[in-house]
Amino acid sequence: MNCIIIDDEATARAIINQLCSNVSSLNVLEEFPNAMQAIKYLNQNEIDLIFLDIHMPDFTGFDFIETLKNPPKIILTTSDPNFAIQAFEYDCIVDYLVKPITQERFQKGIDKAKAKQDAPTKSVSQTEKVETTSGNDLYVNIDRRLIKIDIPSIYLIEAKGDYIQVKTENKNYTVHSTLKKIEDKLPDSLFLKVHRSYIINVQKIIDIEDNSVLIKKDVIPVSRSNRPELMKRLNLL
Repeated sequence: MNCIIIDDEATARAIINQLCSNVSSLNVLEEFPNAMQAIKYLNQNEIDLIFLDIHMPDFTGFDFIETLKNPPKIILTTSDPNFAIQAFEYDCIVDYLVKPITQERFQKGIDKAKAKQDAPTKSVSQTEKVETTSGNDLYVNIDRRLIKIDIPSIYLIEAKGDYIQVKTENKNYTVHSTLKKIEDKLPDSLFLKVHRSYIINVQKIIDIEDNSVLIKKDVIPVSRSNRPELMKRLNLL
């Protein structure tokens, strides 16, 4: 597998490179001290796997992932254990390695990446249907019941660990699902993912200030990478 390493610390990059050198199936093509340089490289090159740090100046690892339309497999390499649950909201993330990383633990991550690479693509009938759509309705599975939600009434969806909270004009729903799964069910004309943990209905925005939007009484952060797309959606005077 062709891979790249993204980490702002030179020592950390060297350690990951050394770990990679002990795995014959890995071929490290490049190393980058920041996400911006990596984005330029990925615009011109295809790779199979990224080793990605989370905490980097100006652009976090999650911000970086948000910029990728078709991300390759990603293994997070970080000193911070607090983002593990959030990390697996992303289908592209195959493992979460907390530094210091042993060769044995590193190999397990590589095995997961290989397994995902070799796995056949699931058909719709094989995947877990947590949500289904019909016209302007979204059906969510709550306590073994399919509850119908009027899609235009949804104003905010927030990721909360292994669950998402769907907020509507009339009621809030907590669903065992991921932001990614429900995002695929929503019309792009109404909804936009503005942050790794939030999807908003752009027609419900009351106010925008700096890097946040106000919807109802909720103040929602907007990541730097998603702000340009949000501004495009607005009917600016």
